[in-house]
Amino acid sequence: MKSRSGIQVMAGLIGMIRPLLSKMCLAVLMGCVGNLMATFITVLGAYGLTTLLGLTGGLKLSVIFTLLAVFSVLRGILRYAEQASNHYIAFKLLAEIRHQVFAALRKLAPAKLDGSDKGNLISIITTDIELLEVFYAHTISPIAIAIITSLFMSIFIGRFDVRLGLLAFVFYVIVGAGIPLVNGKLGSALGGQYRKQYGGLNTAVLDNLYGMEEIIQYQAKEKRLKNIEGYTDSLEKVNSRLKSNEAVQRIVTDAVILLAGASMLAVSMNLYWDGTVSFNAVLICTVAMLGSFGPVSALSALSNNLTQTLASGNRVLNLLEEEPVVEDVTDGAAAADGVIAAEHLDFTYSETDGSTRHVFSDFSAEFKPDRIYGILGKSGCGKSTLLKLMMRFYETDGGAITYGGKNVNEINTEALRRHISYVTQETFLFQDTIENNIKVAKADATREEVCAAAKKAAIHEFIESLPNGYDTKLSELGDSLSGGERQRIGIARAFLHDCPVIFLDEPTSNIDSLNESIILKSLHTEKKGKQILLVSHRKSTMAIADKIGRASCRERV
Repeated sequence: MKSRSGIQVMAGLIGMIRPLLSKMCLAVLMGCVGNLMATFITVLGAYGLTTLLGLTGGLKLSVIFTLLAVFSVLRGILRYAEQASNHYIAFKLLAEIRHQVFAALRKLAPAKLDGSDKGNLISIITTDIELLEVFYAHTISPIAIAIITSLFMSIFIGRFDVRLGLLAFVFYVIVGAGIPLVNGKLGSALGGQYRKQYGGLNTAVLDNLYGMEEIIQYQAKEKRLKNIEGYTDSLEKVNSRLKSNEAVQRIVTDAVILLAGASMLAVSMNLYWDGTVSFNAVLICTVAMLGSFGPVSALSALSNNLTQTLASGNRVLNLLEEEPVVEDVTDGAAAADGVIAAEHLDFTYSETDGSTRHVFSDFSAEFKPDRIYGILGKSGCGKSTLLKLMMRFYETDGGAITYGGKNVNEINTEALRRHISYVTQETFLFQDTIENNIKVAKADATREEVCAAAKKAAIHEFIESLPNGYDTKLSELGDSLSGGERQRIGIARAFLHDCPVIFLDEPTSNIDSLNESIILKSLHTEKKGKQILLVSHRKSTMAIADKIGRASCRERV
């Protein structure tokens, strides 16, 4: 994973603001005016005191009270408007980021999903993106507000004496930039570690949820609980260190602000004794100094949460910038009918542990129309990999795959996949009706077409036996159905898609012999004008194949 500095992450996240830049500027303007009004409520109090003391440079009490009333009301209004604008911007940007993330996953899949930690991906899509709300709603605008208000107050104090203005500016920089930068450096590694461990906890929880039946069956509860407790304890330790850093920073920030007030008082009093400034300048500058740290101290407090936010931002940016294993061809030729050929194919998997696994070496095969081809072999011998290469989910290391003489790398990727019906080993079912799950293959299909496909897949009678028939809504991941029923719905999708090429990956592994024979008979009937490639470890599945090839395993190196 690429590691960026906090500045680089912020630059990448800020770059996404362009469409809403005008609204962000408006929010900053309202924030600046509101914060200056809040500061000048205390400054007006100092002016009132100078007036009561009869010092020169004071304002009329009527003017002071009028301004206090106006500033108090407007401060509340502007604060609300600023926060509303910032949250509007944040939620708009989060929606856009989610769209970009899912678009990126679409480009990266299936290679990304095959070799990825699902828990970490879920953590990025959910909590990491949610944390960016803190950045967009509570970081960008406050930074701009702090810079502008600090410059304004430095100039205001500097009107009494340039040295006082410079002193104020130095303390603004220390509180608003110096302390957060030091804290960010100390906490950045912890923030990244926290997000990583959070993703690991998600993975562990998912494992336990999906494997609950096995946990109960084999009495593995204690072991799995200890596994989760290990992640939780590690997470808590990192969180405690982050909280400790936060407490230290607050103490340091408060101490620096007190030092700033004392320094302003000491320097201005020294200038007063020298006759350089008046006593009312001493009073106003000191009050203005102490009352104007709100925006910059907010930045100091932000840096505590910012470490995690930037760690999340880094993970999101990494996902958005990740290069896909296979780039989609968008300007290629249309998918062609004719012989599908693998010519001198070489392919090696790179495993997550750094090892490699050779799958094909100088492999060649031809698949002609109007035939069913079977590939028989043990699990892990490259049968599924061949289909994925022919779908162009992966790039070959050597050799070529051709459709009607056209190299697969020159065919429009979207058109290629529309040309093929692909039934995977594990049929994924959406939390929707059975009809809509079958219509994934053809969104505009009629009920009659859906039923016809279901009959070919030997699932129609089962669906009709359900209380709501095709309108039956499935549970999450289709867990309300058996493995065989899910497979048959996947096969129904293939029949509904009605493409000239059909790839079936262990399509009947969970199906009984009677239903398997119905499905195989349907495939045999459908083979005219089609190329059907059937891979399985079951000899019975190969009964309809016109030609059978055998796959052999290769060793991991």
